[in-house]
Amino acid sequence: MAAKKNEPQIIELKPIEQKTICIELEGVTPLIVHAWSEKAKRQMLNKQMKKAAAKKEAKNPEEDYEQSLYKFKDGSGYGFPAPGFKAAIVGACRLFDGLPMTQAKLMIFIEADGEGTRQEQLVRIHGEPEIREDMVRLEKGVADIRYRGMFRDWSADLTITFNTSNISPEQLVNLVDAAGLGGIGEWRPSAPKSSTGDFGRFKVKGIKA
Repeated sequence: MAAKKNEPQIIELKPIEQKTICIELEGVTPLIVHAWSEKAKRQMLNKQMKKAAAKKEAKNPEEDYEQSLYKFKDGSGYGFPAPGFKAAIVGACRLFDGLPMTQAKLMIFIEADGEGTRQEQLVRIHGEPEIREDMVRLEKGVADIRYRGMFRDWSADLTITFNTSNISPEQLVNLVDAAGLGGIGEWRPSAPKSSTGDFGRFKVKGIKA
């Protein structure tokens, strides 16, 4: 029987099913990290507040290196921002048909392993960092030297909660593996201003029970 005019329509909304899995990642190329230092944030804030610029401090390579690392607040090691991993996974949707990035943003969530010293939600990076020196060009073409942390050999266990109504565990694993082509961190292949980057690439090693 047809519904009467102006009669309210009943809409059935089924519960969204979610599942959480842990995917083991193995670094393919070294990971370069560059957290915002307290000094850089202070200088940026002073500039926005129109405060007089302080005299430029002497470069301290060791301090710059230490400040570039993402450290867990409890001092238990090093990590990388969870949003960085999600951005890599969402960006990998470009390599597949039928999965818009706007949809992936709402159905894939990275579970952090803990909070960093700068309040970032971090995924733990397994590996030992070392100092890295690079020559860079600033916006005005001025040459500068940057000292950052680098993990030559690294791995991570990525815990992901996802919507099983839109993507299967097997499809998610393939998407995460494809995200490794774009990489994470500095000088990665998917970086907007880098045409030669090859750092921060990874691949899926397996799924943890």
